[in-house]
Amino acid sequence: MTDIKQEVREFYDQVGWQEVGEGVYQNARYEDLRPVSRNYIHRCHLRVNRHLKPTGRYLLDAGSGPIQYPEYLTYSEGYDYRVCADISHVALLDARKRAGLDHALCVVADVAHLPFAPGVFDGVVSLHTLHHLPQDEHILAYQELYRVLADDAQAVVVNGWGDALIPRLLAKPMRWMNRIIGILRRIFGIQAPVHPAKLVQTPESEERKSTFVRKYDAEWLKEQLTPIMAFDIFVWRAVSVKHLRTFVHSGFGGRILLRLLFWLEARAPRYFGENGQYPLVVIRKQ
Repeated sequence: MTDIKQEVREFYDQVGWQEVGEGVYQNARYEDLRPVSRNYIHRCHLRVNRHLKPTGRYLLDAGSGPIQYPEYLTYSEGYDYRVCADISHVALLDARKRAGLDHALCVVADVAHLPFAPGVFDGVVSLHTLHHLPQDEHILAYQELYRVLADDAQAVVVNGWGDALIPRLLAKPMRWMNRIIGILRRIFGIQAPVHPAKLVQTPESEERKSTFVRKYDAEWLKEQLTPIMAFDIFVWRAVSVKHLRTFVHSGFGGRILLRLLFWLEARAPRYFGENGQYPLVVIRKQ
């Protein structure tokens, strides 16, 4: 195991997958759990189901973590077994509990070197995992997901772009909005809300609050993948958690704004997939 992968495993074993509340992990700080955003986040999570076969024998969850959110469980509802592969033993213990002892098959594995035979999975998902790999293994991981996928089946990969158009356009407005919010809080004596995952910290998390991440853009991925497999890029979510926490607030039409955003994403899924923050890459095994 490379130093980078060892670092990632140690981070998630010691920090990322430590519970800081009932059903809330330290890693949840990277998600917007506020009530105003809840419905939008829920609907984005469920987008994965549209691209998976509804039933099958085995679903592979490559980089499963502890199956962090309830919507993730729906991906394997029509499958006999959910195979959870992750380099974190701590994550797999919780994944087995969440998915059910009779449903989850858990394997400590590297997503770039999967220990499975070709074509054994009727569906594959990989959520927010590949960006933890060294860049020279990203395409290898896509090839591995393709290799273990059954004929006429699909794999869904959700990851983040490193330099997408929409986040770039929002960067300056976000800086100004955060300054305005900060000024208003100081004037009215309002403290910034604290995310639940920040309320409790282990000694390790005080030293290590993040881990290795390597991202790329849509053009790079298309250039690399087009010669070797059939795939499409759709939208999973056009904006990041930082965008949501900056622009979306319950007292200022936040829910209406997110309903409009979801509607726009649904009308132009390819545009928002390539230019938004989080793409949903669908691999087709033909």
